[in-house]
Formats: sequence, structure tokens, C-alpha cells
Amino acid sequence: MEYPSNIQRIVVADAQVPFIEGGAELHVKSLIAQLRRRGYDVEKVAIPFRPQAKSEILAQAAAWRLLDLSASNEQPIDLLIATRFPSYFARHPRKVAWVIHQHRTAYELCGTPYSDFEHTETDVGLRHRLLDLDRRMLRECRHVFTNARNTAGRLEKFNGVTARALYHPPPLADRLRPGDYGTYVLVIGRLEAVKRPDLAIRALAHVPPPMRLVIVGEGSQRSIAERAAAESGIGDRIVFAGAASSDELVTLYSGARAVVYVPFDEDYGYVTLEAFLSVKPVVTATDSGGTLEFVRDGENGFICAPEPAAIGQAIARLAADPDLARRLGQHGLARAAQITWDGVVEQLVG
Repeated sequence: MEYPSNIQRIVVADAQVPFIEGGAELHVKSLIAQLRRRGYDVEKVAIPFRPQAKSEILAQAAAWRLLDLSASNEQPIDLLIATRFPSYFARHPRKVAWVIHQHRTAYELCGTPYSDFEHTETDVGLRHRLLDLDRRMLRECRHVFTNARNTAGRLEKFNGVTARALYHPPPLADRLRPGDYGTYVLVIGRLEAVKRPDLAIRALAHVPPPMRLVIVGEGSQRSIAERAAAESGIGDRIVFAGAASSDELVTLYSGARAVVYVPFDEDYGYVTLEAFLSVKPVVTATDSGGTLEFVRDGENGFICAPEPAAIGQAIARLAADPDLARRLGQHGLARAAQITWDGVVEQLVG
């Protein structure tokens, strides 16, 4: 694919949380790699971000607003692609936003156990300020895209900004492969409260042996998850694998019976597509957000109430019937195979 003659130098802006690499970080890495593969001259600009420092949120947004990224070393920068909050505060005459997510604790997580925003004058004022600033900054953009319809819906609901969803393949897409339908189900993701690893742990109590649970990931909630496993009475069937390399992830996906992915209101979620590309069904929850844009109940996985018993029953069905797991996984593969990078890049730089 040839790039437009007036777009050659591109900056991808990202708010980087130091020492964290999750879906958002992989999203940016993949975008840069795909742009370079198509001949663009691309540079990443990042400023460290501290999401837990609520009192510093506006200052961190102001730091991005001070940046004029229209040129570098007296050479013009043709396009700025901003990603998550507050990178789209940067200034550029041709700015495009591909929003991974905003500051979620001030948005859809507000009022849930996953947010530190409370009903105080300070927090309410800060939240209103963030919503207003996001609205203004995003309306500066030439185009606004999101990584999923779920994220686009939030922009419309909270900011009155219309956005188009651009789905993209996960970073491991070219390496994932089918394999045996073994005696374990896989949980992959950061061990944080909003990812709800405890749901999968407690669900295993409703699944007969020898089916095991393999949990891949690290995070602030690991000790809590390990305690939940120890208290579940089936801790001997739960393996905490910690962080895994790409090779290890490919192998784990390949040998799993199914993948359990039950976060709360996920933006997009690479795990769903990675499971499908490994020909594995996905068990998810009715409130898991972006996963529901791909999982079809009884067709390529199961959509359950966010309760251990319901999730456990779905896992038990797959545990008892590997042929069912294979059929559902094959339907998932057909869905995931439709998602490519070509259309994404074309719209971002168009």
C-alpha cells in the first residue's frame, strides 16, 4: 500500500505508565510497526503518566497541552495520531485520535468499586472538568476513532463526540496456532480488580477435576488472587504462571481447552481475538464490554452472568466436551480472521 504523498512523517503520542505493559502499550507498539511496514517515517512521543495520582491529573493533561508537535528539527510533522488520555491534548494542525480509553475512573468506572472518584465537591468538580476538557480536545481532531464500539459509545455518552470503531489484530496474530484441547482453561491479563481474576478462580469450584485454571499475568491484586485461590478449596488446580513471554503465550493458548475472559466493561481486549486465532472458545460475562462485540453465546463461546456458578457451568460444559470446544473455536477463528491492519492504517492517515 502506498501512503498519501502529503503524509510521510507521523508522530504517535502515548501516555506511558512506567514499568507497565498491557493492551494499551501493545496497541501503540503494533500501530508504529504497521505504519513503518507501509513506508511511513514514524516516531513515538510519550510522557510518563501516573493514573493513581488524582491530584495531578490536570497537571499531567496540561503537560501534554504545552506540546506543539507540528514540527521537529525545522522539519514538518505531517500527522499526529494520539491514543489514550491525555495524549490528544497535544497541539497539531492535523491531529487524529485513535482513542484506546480515557481516564476511566472519571468515566464509566465512576460509581463502581473500581473508581477512586467519590461524591465530594473536589471529585465532582474534577470529573466535570475532565469531561469538558476531553470534549474540547477531541473536537480539535480531524477524525476521532476508537479501538471498539464500546469505547465509541462512551465518547458519545459522556462527551457528545462521534467516533468510528477501528478494530485491529492483536500483536500475536501472526504467531498463534491451534493445538490440543487440554485439561486447563486459560486466564490472561493484568491482575487488577477491574479484570476480576477472582471470578474465574471461584468459578473453578463449579468445575469437576481434572480441569485446571492457568492464570497468566502480574499486577497489584496478585496476592489477593492467590489468597482467593488458597481459600477456594481447589487451590491445587490453580496455577499462577506470572508474566509470560510471547513464545510461552502462544504455547499456552495452543494447548488450552478454552479461555476465560471476564473483565468489567473492557475497552477492546486482545485476549478474545488471541483465543479465537488459537481456535479456542471464550467464556465471558454479560458486563464485560468490548468482548461482547466478538463473542456470540453458543456460537464461538459463552456469555454468562458475572457470577462464579454461571461461569463455572460454562467451563464445565467445555470440560466435558472437547468437540464442542473445537467447534466453537473454529467459529471464533472465522470471526477473528476478518480483522486486518490495512483498513485501519488507511483510515488513520486518510
